[in-house]
Amino acid sequence: MDDRTLLVVGLGNPGPQYAGTRHNVGQMALDVLADRMRASFRSHRANAQVAEGRAVPGGPKLILAKPSSFMNLSGGPVANLLKYFSLDASQLVVAHDELDIPFDAMKLKQGGGHGGHNGIRDIISSAGTGDFTRVRIGIGRPPGRQDAADFVLKPFSSTERQVLPNVLEDAADAIEMIASDGLIAAQLRFHTAAS
Repeated sequence: MDDRTLLVVGLGNPGPQYAGTRHNVGQMALDVLADRMRASFRSHRANAQVAEGRAVPGGPKLILAKPSSFMNLSGGPVANLLKYFSLDASQLVVAHDELDIPFDAMKLKQGGGHGGHNGIRDIISSAGTGDFTRVRIGIGRPPGRQDAADFVLKPFSSTERQVLPNVLEDAADAIEMIASDGLIAAQLRFHTAAS
């Protein structure tokens, strides 16, 4: 039995009006993973929805969390969850949307800056470090002159929605592989597949 624990956070905005938007793709990936784990999300006092379980029998414990705050205030709930579960940033994996990666592609990385992502910026500020794992799910850049802030709050296009289930399955697979085999193994698999 693997006694490691990982806090896996899916970023997004709360409320049904944001449920299918590009900004919520991190939370959508966690929904897929929770379904696989047969785990249910429940309200947690850290201002988040939390589900706990193991992705594979005997594997590390995964605490899946969807902050109940808006994206730009994700840091408070994440810092509270790290404290509540006595975890540090090395045990944190954050799944989020990424404008700089094309739709249907994904990049995994350890540490770094926020790259203009306000949810990541707030987590770095609240946690006091950027040294955590990121599952960067590509949503691509807006077409034409559309504002990026407006673009991320819009639903996926009908064409994108046809592919989205596969994108979410891949993100859930990547999180499982990070948990079981480590980041480097997951990078080798998913970066090669995306090239």
